[in-house]
Amino acid sequence: MSCDSANLADATGRQKPLARGGLLHILDAAGYSMAGLRRLLQEAAARLELAGIALGCLLFGICGADMTDWIVFAGLSVAVLVVEALNTALEVLTDRISPEWSIEAKQAKDLGSAAVALTLMATCGWVAKASFGL
Repeated sequence: MSCDSANLADATGRQKPLARGGLLHILDAAGYSMAGLRRLLQEAAARLELAGIALGCLLFGICGADMTDWIVFAGLSVAVLVVEALNTALEVLTDRISPEWSIEAKQAKDLGSAAVALTLMATCGWVAKASFGL
């Protein structure tokens, strides 16, 4: 029995999509990225982070932040969303691999949450520094 990766199916019997090359590969990748962003927006934490980013923009506008502050804030804001996406992926995979409670699954999720918290602290610290000179 051969193992042809193009014919693999998941647990529900759905077939794995065929890989395409060239421009079609780029279009497929863009579609996967959009699906990931849609999935990320299903997370309450990501929506709260977006609200926080909007609040930071409002605060920067009121305080008259300079261009450097805006650029750093933009980079940190993207970093928050990147880490949240990775944390969500980690949680989804952990739930799939270990549906029952385990200390290892808990630790994996806790570490992902810590990564998000650290990124948020860096972002909030920058907003405080740039807005209030702290």
